[in-house]
Amino acid sequence: MTVETTGKKSPDTRNTGPGRLLIAVYAVFAISATARAGYQIATKFADAPLAHILSAFAALVYIVATISLAKPGRTWFKVSLAAVLVEMVGVLVVGAVSLFDPVAFPHDTVWSLFGRGYGFVPLILPVLGLLWLYRRRPARERRG
Repeated sequence: MTVETTGKKSPDTRNTGPGRLLIAVYAVFAISATARAGYQIATKFADAPLAHILSAFAALVYIVATISLAKPGRTWFKVSLAAVLVEMVGVLVVGAVSLFDPVAFPHDTVWSLFGRGYGFVPLILPVLGLLWLYRRRPARERRG
């Protein structure tokens, strides 16, 4: 953890306060999405390969987001931002396609129907993640 001269925690640290809860929710989704994808791929892959590959991709995104949100530093901030943005795009695209073309998704993914099977948390989580990242963005470096 970095400490500024004022003694306050630097915004470079994302794993404090509400960030801990956010990381915990991401960790739960990383575990559940990984378990779901593993089960689907092992038992039903031929039925809906696209859906199961997307489930595995979602699991990977949640794992990366969990780890990067827990780590301090500018590089980890950028990784977090990329992971949460990919999650947001994934939820919106997969959610829309699964809503308007349900035949394309004969089996649900974490992001199907905007995360309906998970209480729409997959839709809300990236919004909260982006807000948290905005509040905890690293200070700009001074040049000159």
